[in-house]
Amino acid sequence: MAFLKSAACILLGLHACNTPAQDARTSGSVYVSKQMQDLQNDASRNPITLWQERGQSLWQGQCKSCHGEMATLKRSAATFPRLGADGNSLVNLEDQIIRCQSRQQATSNTLESDEVLSLSAALHQAAKNALIAVAAPASTPAASTQWQTRLKSGETLYQTRIGKMNLACMHCHDQKVGAQMRADTISQGHPTGFPIYRMSWQGMGTIDRRLRACYSGVQANIPPVGNADLRDLELYLKVRANGMPLDGPAIRR
Repeated sequence: MAFLKSAACILLGLHACNTPAQDARTSGSVYVSKQMQDLQNDASRNPITLWQERGQSLWQGQCKSCHGEMATLKRSAATFPRLGADGNSLVNLEDQIIRCQSRQQATSNTLESDEVLSLSAALHQAAKNALIAVAAPASTPAASTQWQTRLKSGETLYQTRIGKMNLACMHCHDQKVGAQMRADTISQGHPTGFPIYRMSWQGMGTIDRRLRACYSGVQANIPPVGNADLRDLELYLKVRANGMPLDGPAIRR
């Protein structure tokens, strides 16, 4: 598949792999109903607007003095997850928001807290149409090697059967794209639209939450929030989607 070739390009360090076949990759928004797409495109009805507006307000009060205008981080938002300062752990955008907040405030937010989701929604909105560009760090050979190890771990997780249903991510998102599953149409699994507002959640959620829901869906043991496996899998999915435009925050059923 074209998107697997894209991931292979990154694994081999060929960051400029560009072929017409890559155009076969599609956003998850393609697979939702027209009614849902219309809701997504109507700011007066789109519930995500509430989180975006709060995120913009929080940015002005908490973040602007250090980071400047939100628009200046458009390219930055498209480069997560990254290797953390410890040279070992992976940090996604929501993790980074929490770390920044912990340095500035006495309160400690969690990954799915309203403040974190609001800032993530606003940052992703500011980064809309920026191309995903997740790459190995160039700081040290050790950091690059660790990043590659985490990427390989994510690829293995993507291909490994789990749960009572004995399914791997690839069995749905490579082999059953377009098929129906519980009233949903199976997408290619590219994480271009996060964070998402899910109608069944009646609220916003991170990619961490969505991946845990997939574990639940195949009746597997669900990793705890922020688990290293979830970050490895997110890294692989983002690399697999490198070069695709961010189009979130998005609405899903």
